[in-house]
Amino acid sequence: MTDTPARLLRLLSLLQTPREWPGPELAERLDVSPRTIRRDIDRLRELGYPVEASKGAVGGYRLVAGAAMPPLVLDDDEAVAIAVGLRAGAGHAVEGVEEASVRALTKLEQVLPSRLRHRVSTLQSATLPLTRGDGATVDAGVLTALAGAVTGQERVRFAYRAGDGAESRRQVEPYRLVSTGYRWYLVAYDLGREDWRTFRVDRVGDPFPTGARFTPRELPTGDAATLLERSLRRRREEVELDVTFAAPAEQGARRLPPHLTPVATGEGTCRLTARVAESVEWLAVRLALTGCDFTLHGPDALATHVAELGARLSRAGGQGAGQPGPPSG
Repeated sequence: MTDTPARLLRLLSLLQTPREWPGPELAERLDVSPRTIRRDIDRLRELGYPVEASKGAVGGYRLVAGAAMPPLVLDDDEAVAIAVGLRAGAGHAVEGVEEASVRALTKLEQVLPSRLRHRVSTLQSATLPLTRGDGATVDAGVLTALAGAVTGQERVRFAYRAGDGAESRRQVEPYRLVSTGYRWYLVAYDLGREDWRTFRVDRVGDPFPTGARFTPRELPTGDAATLLERSLRRRREEVELDVTFAAPAEQGARRLPPHLTPVATGEGTCRLTARVAESVEWLAVRLALTGCDFTLHGPDALATHVAELGARLSRAGGQGAGQPGPPSG
């Protein structure tokens, strides 16, 4: 292999497998001399790849963890697997990794060959995720298109369906994507309304970057998350949540979002009091999903929904008693 860049990429691909490669074996695989392998190893080190050499009669090389993350070389199957995984993580707002997933997915899909994009899309369309909450899922293509427009400071047009079902076309200057843990929102300056707006990404359709660049405007709040929080509060009244869990605080918090943190009140009990800008219907589901016994002290509207949800689940469980479940395998 006489093409030095191509040989270095091939050498790097081999070294990124978790094993030690004897110098003669690398030379044989790349059809070069052991001396050329040594020079190529030095070039990779100069580029920031931490290649470790072992001593001995033959000697070997392996890639080890370094101080920084160097570029990776992926084969077709690896690239498809990563893209599918990132789409799944980004599309369902996995808490803690969602923003990084979108950034990585945007970079990866930008350089994927068309044949691999087709494989990723085929796998995505053939699988059905099991979701929690209200089941609002985000199309990964929409999410990455908006992320690209945010990064590139490019105006974008899209179709939007409001909560009441009204449909409209919007042209915006996208500022940030914000995840609440179970939903994605786009914070943007709406050129038609001449004001800042927040959009649920699962209600966005056919985003089209226009190619027109813009200089980001100054937010009326400190950051995009604060603007979104204020927008959500305007859309619905806050709920004064007060609930006691028959469980330690860490167990009660395990399935609650970070902004809802119970406080220990005794051995094996904790209490949560908070102002929450969420619907009472969704809060009833959230409390049920904690997997803990609890006593609800307020508000009354939430207590009503909890009682209705419990009765509905009890009726469903009674109707299904003794009935065979779905076949497995």
